[in-house]
Amino acid sequence: MSTALDPTRALLHGASIPVLGLGTWPLADAEAAAAVRTAIESGYRLIDTAENYRNEVGVGQGIRDSGIDRSQVFIATKFNREWHSVEGVLQAYLASLERLGVDYLDLLMVHWPNPDQCRFADAVRGLDALLEEGAIRAIGVSNFKAWHLRQVLLETGVTPDVNQIQVSPYSTRDDLRRFNAEHGIATESWSPIGGSKAARLRTDPVIAGIAEKYGRSPVQVVLRWHLQLGLIVIPKSANPHRIAENAAIFDFALADDDLAAISALDRGDGHITDSDRSGN
Repeated sequence: MSTALDPTRALLHGASIPVLGLGTWPLADAEAAAAVRTAIESGYRLIDTAENYRNEVGVGQGIRDSGIDRSQVFIATKFNREWHSVEGVLQAYLASLERLGVDYLDLLMVHWPNPDQCRFADAVRGLDALLEEGAIRAIGVSNFKAWHLRQVLLETGVTPDVNQIQVSPYSTRDDLRRFNAEHGIATESWSPIGGSKAARLRTDPVIAGIAEKYGRSPVQVVLRWHLQLGLIVIPKSANPHRIAENAAIFDFALADDDLAAISALDRGDGHITDSDRSGN
């Protein structure tokens, strides 16, 4: 159920996903467990992890430590390139269940397309099989470009619920976000504060000026910008104060001119990781 503290959006295949979640890369198990517990206690209901983060055990521990009922938390994870086949996806799914200590996943994603393998469409077929069996509630991809998605649609006829991509005010990804929206695919932002450019983004004069106008932190303003663009956002933090601060973004709204000013900071895709060349 969507609440003021935990707003959700409907996904293509019927699940509802919280629009704010906790990212957990690159937290190790113990740190991830503590961060997840703090996040849940602060009202977060979406937790994002991945096989490649090597912290699914800690994430699962943090969920259990919080005392929350499993049905009240939306768990999303991702699998590596070696599982890009129908049978491989099943194996990846079962391995993630064991590491997390749960009996189902809400969202399972292809972490990177790895087009050199020419198998990402088979990975989506595997996800669709799990969805049909009721083993997962939603299917997703991560770091997929428009051409990767077109290939998936052409070869499988399956539309993912989510495409998790790198988005920030310095890389707004307008064309890809538009493609996602046109096909009913929700865009989820990783490194929403700018990743390696986070320090620069926090002190950007435009962001700082808007933050002062609303009496908010620069990070809160940036996260609010994501939400008002219709994106799902998963900021990473292990700091209890920042985890709570990042969640305090549902009691104000940015004016249209401020949204436009932030979007105008876009510098293109120059520092975006090229998913045709990179990936695990």
